[in-house]
Amino acid sequence: MSRLGGWLPHEGRHLAHWLRTTRAAVRKRRAELHPVVKEFQELIEGDAVMRMYFTRMFEEQPRRRMRSVWGDIRLRNYREMLEVLNHLLSRAPEYNRTYMVGFPINAILDYPMITPTGLAAFADERVNATLRKYLAAWSEFLSSEKSRYVLNDSPRGWLSPHAWKRLRLDEFQSDASAPYLGFKSWNDFFIRAFKPGQRPVAAPEDSRIIVSACESTPFAIKRRAKRRAEFWIKEQPYSLEEMLAGNFVDRFDGGTVYQAFLSARDYHRWHSPVSGTVRKLQKIPGTYYSEAVSEHFDPEGPNNSQGYIAHVGTRALIFIEADDRRIGLMCLVTIGMAECSSCVLERESGEPLREGEHVHKGEQLGYFQFGGSSHCLVFGPKLPLKFVAQAQPRGLHGSKSQSVKVNSHLATML
Repeated sequence: MSRLGGWLPHEGRHLAHWLRTTRAAVRKRRAELHPVVKEFQELIEGDAVMRMYFTRMFEEQPRRRMRSVWGDIRLRNYREMLEVLNHLLSRAPEYNRTYMVGFPINAILDYPMITPTGLAAFADERVNATLRKYLAAWSEFLSSEKSRYVLNDSPRGWLSPHAWKRLRLDEFQSDASAPYLGFKSWNDFFIRAFKPGQRPVAAPEDSRIIVSACESTPFAIKRRAKRRAEFWIKEQPYSLEEMLAGNFVDRFDGGTVYQAFLSARDYHRWHSPVSGTVRKLQKIPGTYYSEAVSEHFDPEGPNNSQGYIAHVGTRALIFIEADDRRIGLMCLVTIGMAECSSCVLERESGEPLREGEHVHKGEQLGYFQFGGSSHCLVFGPKLPLKFVAQAQPRGLHGSKSQSVKVNSHLATML
């Protein structure tokens, strides 16, 4: 059983097994620290407050959640954290038909990141700046040929019969005659493109029809979003000033926000929900392992914090002035969570997406590398929208919602 989105296993025994085997591999290898991990160590040990943070967060981990039959699924201290982080820099996520640890770094920080001290540490800009360098180094490995070792047909390979069926790989472009199906790296496989015709654009000539920007599962729909709200509380209301980094807030005050999350097995490219002109692009470096304090020690905390993370996480803002003046300006907010931190603004041609360009409904705007977690569509206050039944979130935080296909009918302008 997996958590919402399938990035981490829900059951503690599975996470415990993964951590035990990872620890064993670290002890066996004992490699010298990578320069970026060494820099992280120097940050922690060279500053009294940081050393306190990274000592106390491991001491504050909840003991009541541990079961002896699972083994201890907690890291003991920051030194062990650094050793595991060092190990993961040369590893790619493995497929698993029973449970999957798609976010290995999130897995090792699962408990310390939500402790009182961990909440403070992972909101600190110095920590996030260091994590940004670490994730860039890992992405460099995941974009290299060395990462292709997990692209095989073994039971834990991403090309196994089980994975092929579960990921619907027959819908995607590949080269059966080439090694690794022609994929150049793990990241190249992760952003695999659909075969032509697999995701047709709903009503391409009807501007009243807004399409889904991502292959994703509904999380929330909020009407009358406020310019400023306390986004860190349990309800996690949307606060446009923070989410949009102060851009065009007057035009969205009182508008509608639709948010949906991406599965570990989903397509990870984004497409334009409307036809229009790109007015502004902005990448915002933010947090990576920060979650809402209101979630406490909930194992679904990172997933249930998506509303909060939309305001503080690393993200890209794509503002599009729709051709249809009744729609006006809208914004696609692509949100990187945890390891999914690279928001790449790129057309299907491989050319960068640029301000001033015209895009057609359904055209590619960019992708998450590695992964991707969540996204929002933000519309103005005078736009009457009716979302299709499948786009309505079901259950707590969309826990029972069904996936909406990219480029499919999402909402109608009335």
